Amino acid sequence: MSTCRAPAMSHSSIAIEPLRFREALGHYASGITVITSQIDGEPVGFTCQSFYSVSMSPPLVSFSVMSGSASYPKIRQARRFAVNILSDEQIDISNQFARRGADKWHGIEWRESPLGNPIIAGSMHWLDCEIYAEHVAGDHVIVIGEVKALDLPEVDLRPLLYFKGQYRNIAAHGAV
Repeated sequence: MSTCRAPAMSHSSIAIEPLRFREALGHYASGITVITSQIDGEPVGFTCQSFYSVSMSPPLVSFSVMSGSASYPKIRQARRFAVNILSDEQIDISNQFARRGADKWHGIEWRESPLGNPIIAGSMHWLDCEIYAEHVAGDHVIVIGEVKALDLPEVDLRPLLYFKGQYRNIAAHGAV
């Protein structure tokens, strides 16, 4: 029996062009979230599409954030965060929380979660988490949170999706 093997390549000889890499990753559809927290009565948050589940027992989730984020150091200090999973009606909220240096909370209706994190009105649902672990990975930090509370309302909303550099609507593309 023979096996096929690719020629050995040195990892250092492979140069990935950053724009091409970004384009390739854009071909993976993802949901959009806003990660929020509150410290000293000040709400903080940012748009995040790199959110995913990690473990069922204990219940763990994760997101990645740029190392240079202005928002994340405050979330780290609070040691807790909420994941607001946005509906397809919340494009403006996603855009607002993606901006740097702006008043991200201007006009945003929210309430406190059981852990004291901001829950954005109209979100599909939310998860309330305590920071469980952090891992530096290149120019990002991978944050793992232990879910302490959640809400999954009985509302017929569709998720806000991002694919190939654009927001997408499941209904417009015929969900299977």
